Amino acid sequence: MIRFVRKYPYHFSVVILILSIAYYFCLPSPLFETPYTTVLKDRNNELLGAIIADDGQWRFPKADSVPEKFKKAITTFEDSWFYYHPGFNPVSLVRATIQNLNAGRVVSGGSTLSMQTIRLARMGKSRTFLEKFIEIILATRLEFSNSKDEILALYSAQAPFGGNVVGLETASWRYFGRKADELSWGETALLAVLPNQPSLLFPGKNEDRLLKKRNRLIDKLFDEGYLDSLTCELAKSEPLPAAPLPQPSLASHLLTRQINEGKKGKAIKTTLSKSLQKNVNTIIDKHHQYLKANEVYNLAAMVIEVESGEVLAYVGNTNVKEKGDFGDAVDVITAPRSTGSIMKPFLYAAMLNEGFILPKTLLPDIPTYISGFAPQNFNRRFEGAVHADIALAKSLNIPAVRMLADFSVEKFYYKLKELGVSTLTKNPGHYGLSLILGGAEATLWDLAGVYAGMARTLNRFDQLTPYHYQKNTYYSPKLNFTDHTVNAISDKGTEQHAELSAASIWFSFEAMLKVYRPGADANWELYETSKKIAWKTGTSYGHRDAWSIGVTPGYVVAVWVGNADGEGRPGLTGLTAAAPVLFDIFGLLPDKGWFNQPHDEMIEAEVCRKSGYLATENCTEKDSVLIQETGIRTSPCPYEVLVHLDKTEKFQVSTACESVSNMTHKSYFVLPPVQEWYYRFRHSDYKPLPPYRPDCLSDNFTDNKIMQMIYPVGTAKVFIPRELDGKLGNAIFEVAHRKPSTKIYWHLDEEYLGETVQFHEMALHPSSGKHTLTLVDENGEVLEQSFEVADR
Repeated sequence: MIRFVRKYPYHFSVVILILSIAYYFCLPSPLFETPYTTVLKDRNNELLGAIIADDGQWRFPKADSVPEKFKKAITTFEDSWFYYHPGFNPVSLVRATIQNLNAGRVVSGGSTLSMQTIRLARMGKSRTFLEKFIEIILATRLEFSNSKDEILALYSAQAPFGGNVVGLETASWRYFGRKADELSWGETALLAVLPNQPSLLFPGKNEDRLLKKRNRLIDKLFDEGYLDSLTCELAKSEPLPAAPLPQPSLASHLLTRQINEGKKGKAIKTTLSKSLQKNVNTIIDKHHQYLKANEVYNLAAMVIEVESGEVLAYVGNTNVKEKGDFGDAVDVITAPRSTGSIMKPFLYAAMLNEGFILPKTLLPDIPTYISGFAPQNFNRRFEGAVHADIALAKSLNIPAVRMLADFSVEKFYYKLKELGVSTLTKNPGHYGLSLILGGAEATLWDLAGVYAGMARTLNRFDQLTPYHYQKNTYYSPKLNFTDHTVNAISDKGTEQHAELSAASIWFSFEAMLKVYRPGADANWELYETSKKIAWKTGTSYGHRDAWSIGVTPGYVVAVWVGNADGEGRPGLTGLTAAAPVLFDIFGLLPDKGWFNQPHDEMIEAEVCRKSGYLATENCTEKDSVLIQETGIRTSPCPYEVLVHLDKTEKFQVSTACESVSNMTHKSYFVLPPVQEWYYRFRHSDYKPLPPYRPDCLSDNFTDNKIMQMIYPVGTAKVFIPRELDGKLGNAIFEVAHRKPSTKIYWHLDEEYLGETVQFHEMALHPSSGKHTLTLVDENGEVLEQSFEVADR
């Protein structure tokens, strides 16, 4: 050889170079190309669920480190010189060769853990001397590029542990239901001996031999000084597991969502809390048992931590055990569904924010017809007029529609998109005024995010100094379930989507506190221990979707109930179906108190107590209250008016029939006739205007309308319905009079139709085209209404 090197130095160098290059590149990269189990873990690395690898093996992704106990156990059992040899142990190889020759068969391989790692990577190769030589070469190369701990991590992730269980972390969960670093010495020793003969010895098979093998290792660990005598005895007294445990399935829809988002074959650490997730699952299962009696099969729920935006519980759907296809595989949290009334607080807050209303502004709640759209309240009744915060608390549809008409559909549409509603794919005109009643779809994910953003805005206003807080800004936490880093309380890195002041949000949440709670929670305000929760329900058209979302300074809980296929069910409402789930979940969460009032975004103002508008000099009852800064833009009270009466105060008069010196001037709370018609039935203290004195009726001056049309109104186009037999039916025309007992004479196109008293409505079927309805009361007051009947 020396002579060859001297004679052919160049050729020798080339050979060495080629061998060196071959040696450098001989190790595959990556070493293992096996598919992995997709693993879902909670914020504390507790197992939530897993989906088996494509090759049918339970093989968890490689962990970053190996527990110290397992390091000691596996090296003691398999390779006591592991930390000293370069990848192979000559002594072990010689000893194994002698043993095999004496036995006449292979009884010992003499492989180190590094060589076993290579063998696992080259699975399927026959055990020959050539293969052993290749393993030695590759093992030394593995040692060259990896630390000892990295090699142990590779081995631990790929070693067989019996059946289709591969890898230490997998075996730990499958056999003991715990993380590998939480195992006892007895459990660790058992796992250390399993890879030696995984097809012959594993829990549930050849247990006597397995027990003896484990105990011999425990004794050896004691001899090596790793265990004291008491720990040794306790470890040997531990029973063997009977068989692999079933994998938990606590957040199956989130696991599927992660796979669909490209996380297949990875270990996914989420922000979920395993204990909370289990309890929420239990609540969902309990309510599923009640709801399925009404053929309602699907529920979804989320719990969000407000400040960080982290999802603490994620239940995408129920676990339906009944036979049949009930759509329980659908992740409803990400499925667009009709919203019902769940977005009304967003409109209320937006109108407060821009100075359209005050919290107590009186809103009309009367029969309403806007461009052919005729909304109805859920209870099919009318309040006449109702304060804005009460309209929100009662979820009245008509005031909400009229508010949206004032605010404009286009403006609210873009506000929703800015707040984080991502499912508005059509143009604003497509949704129209129905946008506020469920005419658009949204996901539970988006809606929960908006409510969390509103709560976070209030929290930040309270926590940040005025120099760091930007007024009238909505601070949105981007919801996440895989990043366990809590956002710092600062103005950096915060997504600012839309202008929405802390004051407008605070008033919205205060109104939402007044929403009637179901069942045992109805009288929550009577108990000191009750939690303050701002919450809202929603029910979509046809009783297809029931929503309930609640918010506190600490948490947002969002619930959806219904059928995934969109089938509606009688009685399925947000109040009866979703709200009980919401309050059961809130019962699991700690009380974080209530939001502090954002005084820096409020000003003091005088409002009329009855109307809620900014007070005028005619208001006799005034309250000094805090309103949002933009509230100063709202209109002064239009309902408190100065009325001129005679000395008896029984009649209205004017200068045409009475001298000023004989008049009494008095402030009255006066609603328009239609509002008054419905309002007075619910408010016994409402005092209607006195009538005009008979000698004053001849003049044409009146301060207030006596009559007002309920239907039709404006330039309405009337549609005459057809009955079941195909014949044309009637349209109901209706008018309100301040004094219902007054007789009203009806004329259509100058043709007399009849008279009404008390209840002023008449069924008519005019022909197609334009018409004029003329109403004359017994005192000579006249009201004309033009309308057009649509072609039939």
